[in-house]
Amino acid sequence: MPAHDFVSPDSIRAQFSAAMSLMYKQEVPLYGTLLELVSEINQQVMAEQPQVAEALRWTGEIERLDQERHGAIRVGTAAELATIARLFAVMGMHPVGYYDLSSAGVPVHSTAFRAVHEQSLHISPFRVFTSLLRLELIDNPPLRELAQGILGQRQIFTPRALELIAQCEREGGLNASDAETFVSEALHTFRWHHDATVTAEQYQQLHDQHRLIADVVAFKGPHINHLTPRTLDIDAIQAGMPAKGIPPKAVVEGPPTRRHPILLRQTSFKALQEKVAFSDAQGSHTARFGEIEQRGAALTPKGRELYDRLLDATRAALGGVPAEANAERYRSLLEQQFAAFPDDLGQMREQGLAYFRYFATEQGLAARGLAGRPTTLQGLIDAGHVHFEALVYEDFLPVSAAGIFQSNLGDEGQAEYGSNANREAFEQALGLEVQDELALYAQSERRSLQACAQVLDLGAM
Repeated sequence: MPAHDFVSPDSIRAQFSAAMSLMYKQEVPLYGTLLELVSEINQQVMAEQPQVAEALRWTGEIERLDQERHGAIRVGTAAELATIARLFAVMGMHPVGYYDLSSAGVPVHSTAFRAVHEQSLHISPFRVFTSLLRLELIDNPPLRELAQGILGQRQIFTPRALELIAQCEREGGLNASDAETFVSEALHTFRWHHDATVTAEQYQQLHDQHRLIADVVAFKGPHINHLTPRTLDIDAIQAGMPAKGIPPKAVVEGPPTRRHPILLRQTSFKALQEKVAFSDAQGSHTARFGEIEQRGAALTPKGRELYDRLLDATRAALGGVPAEANAERYRSLLEQQFAAFPDDLGQMREQGLAYFRYFATEQGLAARGLAGRPTTLQGLIDAGHVHFEALVYEDFLPVSAAGIFQSNLGDEGQAEYGSNANREAFEQALGLEVQDELALYAQSERRSLQACAQVLDLGAM
């Protein structure tokens, strides 16, 4: 089949993201309410803060804002992880970053599957935080064997989905009809299953070890456990959730409120108590929740080091884990510490704290060929020939991800796993190396500089 008959992976990803959102809205009605609140707040922010809307227009994010989502799933075996990687590859999604959540008492390690080029991200920024259960961290051998046996008997992908994945790999793509079928078949992997695959007693044993283990092991598939829209003002979302009948968690994860947001801030509503049918009894399970995110600037290694240092200092000053009882104090300490992080794009750029995208301006284009025009990047910026905006952060925060896990799964019964980072084992299970997100941001920044140099007839900057 000629390649021009293939649907682009970006288009398949956009179709899948829309289908996933519709499915989740039907499964979790509060998610639909959340989308309405996010849309209201985003429109309000752009109306009241035209500079925010202008920055979004420069970067092209204004077109992707309403469709932006990230999801999260947890798989149980290396084979499931390797196959999910192949499924995501059909949609142009690649594993980026390694996250060890064992240090937060969560027996998983993870990566984010997403597009890696800014043009692909513009078409669809859909990303899925994907975790692999670490059975080796279960310190009860009979329970570990039980979990392995249960997981070994399930197949989380439909036969047709597996056929289409193999066909895409063999032929180099899918046509429109096959792409549509692929989206429909792939959705089955992410659906909620009311029927558990274990007895009530087995579920309780798994749950007592860690409730996330029960969530991964006891069901037919890795149901999407949250789907996250992007807001431009997470504090307004946090304040507005109760009026919509949505109970928010106590603390917004990530950095404090800023004029120029950095990295990622997120909040959520607590996990739903859902009726399930065990193989021998009726019961309930807590798994799926709603989450909202606000994305800011992607930070350089220097910026990340400063961020980590300030966050660690905040938590040390708090003397505990952020929770409902100390939420106000935590917010205050966070703001105090982060006063040391410049809240000005120019300063962030000059100090090498964040990655940026550069754009030739109308003034710069008009000056092409004129004698004496600036040729250095700083000179072009000072003359108004080049405009810059922060590169949006497309990834996740390990501390933040763990915090969301903990706050929504409850505080009781958490195991202590220490820090058991094992990137090599994760990549072996995955069948791929995870990509370095910082290198991807640096490449994106470099491409924008090269594009500016080309349109301004400058050779290089």
